[in-house]
Amino acid sequence: MATSEKISMEDIFDRLKALQDVLSEKYGVEALIEEAPKELVNQESLLEQLKKEYIELNASYEETRTKVGKLKVDLAEAEAAREKGEKGMDSITTHREYEILQKEIDDATMLEQTVRKELQKEEKSMTAIDEQIKEKEQMINGQETELNEKKQALSEKTESFKAKLDDLNKQKEELEPGIDPDIIFKFERIIKSKQGKGIVAVKGNVCDGCHMILPAQFANEVRNGEKIVFCPYCSRILFYQDVPEGENEYLAMPDTGSLADDDLLEEDEDFDPDREDGADNDDTIKDLDF
Repeated sequence: MATSEKISMEDIFDRLKALQDVLSEKYGVEALIEEAPKELVNQESLLEQLKKEYIELNASYEETRTKVGKLKVDLAEAEAAREKGEKGMDSITTHREYEILQKEIDDATMLEQTVRKELQKEEKSMTAIDEQIKEKEQMINGQETELNEKKQALSEKTESFKAKLDDLNKQKEELEPGIDPDIIFKFERIIKSKQGKGIVAVKGNVCDGCHMILPAQFANEVRNGEKIVFCPYCSRILFYQDVPEGENEYLAMPDTGSLADDDLLEEDEDFDPDREDGADNDDTIKDLDF
């Protein structure tokens, strides 16, 4: 929100440094809020898998129970056929009748034995499936209880994160008055893309953010401290900091940053990365109305 409050450049730099800490923590808390529900994904997946297995076991149990019922009918029929044949032995009169009846008794006996074995097998299977079903029920109940407890704990933790976020937003609002909203907008983008660093020192002629050596005229603009200056290499806001005696102010890491690698500069329509100086770019050095 725009404001007519006029403050010194020194105060602006102090506010930006404080705002950097607030924004870094704010984005960290926002990331935690976004990631929090993912903690339950694995447990929810396990619960769904257990429920799926439970349904499959019940289907298998019903199928086996149907087989057992049919086998019991088949067994009763085989037993009846055998008993009928055995009773018929009392009334036979010829050897031929005996042979026919004996074969019927043998066939019925063999069928009875086969069906009984199959029935015992299926009944054993049905008992095992029933035990598995009971075990799955216990596991599902345990997982549901644990999941509900974790959801409650997660809800409480998320509320804590949100309360912290509200506090950080209030701190942010208190620090913003007197600073150009465009500067704040770019500053927030820089911090998001630069892992928490949006304002860094220039030590000698070297940017402490990307460790690139800055042109002397450009570094002088920073040293004067009269304007908001963005590094032409890493886009961070710069402020001057004296180099301790004995420290080489020109130490740099030329392989850690370049204009071509900076997405932020490419996204800014007003910033001209082809300018040799860079100090006169409208988006690089921002004059504030104090």
